[in-house]
Amino acid sequence: MGFLVFADGTANLPKDMLDGIGLLPCTYTLDGKEQVYTGDVDNFDAHAFYDGLRNGRRVRTSLLNTDLFLDRFEPLLQGGNDIIYISMSSGISGTCGAARLAAKELNEKYPSRFVHVVDSLGCGFGNGLLAVRAARLSREGMDARQAAQLLDAEVPHTCQYFTVDDLNFLKDTGRVSGVTAKIASLLSIKPILYGDKTGHIVACAKCIGRKKSIEQLAKKYEEKHIDQQGQFVCISHGDCLSDAEELKKLVLRITPEVTVRICQHEPFSGAHVGPGMLGLFFRGRER
Repeated sequence: MGFLVFADGTANLPKDMLDGIGLLPCTYTLDGKEQVYTGDVDNFDAHAFYDGLRNGRRVRTSLLNTDLFLDRFEPLLQGGNDIIYISMSSGISGTCGAARLAAKELNEKYPSRFVHVVDSLGCGFGNGLLAVRAARLSREGMDARQAAQLLDAEVPHTCQYFTVDDLNFLKDTGRVSGVTAKIASLLSIKPILYGDKTGHIVACAKCIGRKKSIEQLAKKYEEKHIDQQGQFVCISHGDCLSDAEELKKLVLRITPEVTVRICQHEPFSGAHVGPGMLGLFFRGRER
């Protein structure tokens, strides 16, 4: 039976994790020039991108619009397929709303078919890991409606914690105030951030110094992780591989048997968190 699974470039999935997952492109402007990011994170030059941000280059991102979903999904429905799309958080982008408008229109037009949008309430591996789970359910032959219920229920257990090196990038997108960013910079405060139950980015801890922030990410994993057999723990980074490797060591001290994947962080959401972003993604009891 099965169904088709889609995500987009923000899912941060390397090619060997994309089995059964279609990616929709994301567009952004870099120094005023439009760029199309197809999700090929393996060939994404993270150093050049994040080094450019360090040196004053700025990126403006655009949501995936309803027409994109209609154009991509309608021919597949006409071919007899059901579709589940794993969206980035509705709390940080209008993409989820645009996808749901398309799904509503298509479900009304093709009542014998089924299109469902899962609001991951996250980004990066936060929606990527849900897409991997969806693809596995499809390969196992699960009905799309049953899978949609299961995936929606899995969202609160998809934990995603991250720290940033410079709060000014979050300040520029309205996530923190200018005063907060300035004080944090002066005192070397490194926040631990996560997507809350509404999908908005909030702080759950503050650390002095980078080393403490990495240790705090590992502590969150130790407190929250569950049922890791057969699951991936994923780490993404904004051009700070040595920090990602250190975080991996800490995770493996806690659960030596787990598979830990390290990947550079994709540019679409990376423009908002900036160079030095370090994120940890895993299945947990709660966010």
